Amino acid sequence: MSRVERIESQIEELTPDELSVFREWFADFDAQVWDQELQADVEAGKLDNLGERALRDHASGRSTKL
Repeated sequence: MSRVERIESQIEELTPDELSVFREWFADFDAQVWDQELQADVEAGKLDNLGERALRDHASGRSTKL
């Protein structure tokens, strides 16, 4: 049995209250991981092309106010 399969099995055994606490913890954890990945991509310049394209589109009138 893999580590993930063991974790899945343990999650399946949680009570409804424990599962609720786990869901909240995991949502926070997952958001933090995503934020770190996004920050690393920004620092590495991986999003520069998208930003430049958005600015060009806006300057040429191809955007609308939110």
